[in-house]
Amino acid sequence: FLNSRIKVEGKTGNLGERVVVTRDKSKIHVSAEAPFSKRYLKYLSKKYLKMQQLRDFLRVVAPNKTSYELRYFNINEDN
Repeated sequence: FLNSRIKVEGKTGNLGERVVVTRDKSKIHVSAEAPFSKRYLKYLSKKYLKMQQLRDFLRVVAPNKTSYELRYFNINEDN
């Protein structure tokens, strides 16, 4: 999904050697030499979850400055 949706210089699918998307089991690594917004990656992640109808169960959280995680919503029945 990310390979086909990430825009570089205003064009989708124009990754070339400037943006590299790799997968290691359950982790996806995106490394970029070109200016690349972390917020844009969060936007694409949310869009993917919405397409897969998982947006109601998972959320995108930033545990530190350089990464994002997907976590389940914490639903408490004790209200």
